[in-house]
Amino acid sequence: MDPMRWGILLTRWFRRPPSRQRLILMGAVIALCLIVFAFERLYGWPSWLTVNGRMPRPPRHL
Repeated sequence: MDPMRWGILLTRWFRRPPSRQRLILMGAVIALCLIVFAFERLYGWPSWLTVNGRMPRPPRHL
């Protein structure tokens, strides 16, 4: 992301900070992401959640 956009975003946050409910929501989403990441690192990814790959392309005959 462009550093100028980060500056604009931070300026908006400082001038009008998010509500307490929004901060709690963002914290809950980040915590959920960390829990899923930790679960995956500790126990591995379950095979039933893995999407099957595409079928290989048949060779072209010229």
